[in-house]
Amino acid sequence: MSSSDRILVRDLRLWAHVGVLPHERELGQWFELDIELGWDLSAAAAADDVGATLDYSRAITALQGQARALRCQTLEHWSGLILDLLEDLYGPVPMAIELRKCSAPVPGFSGKVGVKRRRHQAP
Repeated sequence: MSSSDRILVRDLRLWAHVGVLPHERELGQWFELDIELGWDLSAAAAADDVGATLDYSRAITALQGQARALRCQTLEHWSGLILDLLEDLYGPVPMAIELRKCSAPVPGFSGKVGVKRRRHQAP
């Protein structure tokens, strides 16, 4: 496998009930998620074989379900649950995520806040 082979999912929008403030957990809000999964793409590329690559639709569907059911305070906690879910689906492959809150409740701030996490990366 090329150490640079990756499957990418960018800007997955998820509605979840996550936040420190009670109204964030009660009402919910939008989040964005980027996923990067290390996967050997050579067999799928050589044979044009969808069965030889990673099915990213499984992750998208599972993450949408997780977000709908979730109630927690921090992006840090949720990001760990996301990594756990991805590992359950695909095993201990190299993975990285970036999870962003689209509207942080900070007066005068209109940007996004987020966390980046990795698992099973080469040293």
